[in-house]
Amino acid sequence: MKVKLLRGEARSQLYWWHAVASWTWDAQDETCGICRMAFDGCCPDCKLPGDDCPLIWGACNHAFHLHCILKWVNSQTSQAHCPMCRREWQFKE
Repeated sequence: MKVKLLRGEARSQLYWWHAVASWTWDAQDETCGICRMAFDGCCPDCKLPGDDCPLIWGACNHAFHLHCILKWVNSQTSQAHCPMCRREWQFKE
């Protein structure tokens, strides 16, 4: 950054700017309890993390990738239960 002094005032000229950002999911765990992949990443069915592979919380406060919990719920022959605590699975409202 170059600084010029004009009439007692400090003025600066910006030559470049490099922005850095990061995001994380606000979940109790760091990995999905079904696929064991990190929440910062994505489930095995997706190629990129983000809006296409969101986290879903249950009424029991356990979080999973959307695709993982949907497969889990659909694979249960009887009533679906949370894979972590075995409570009846209900999506958190």
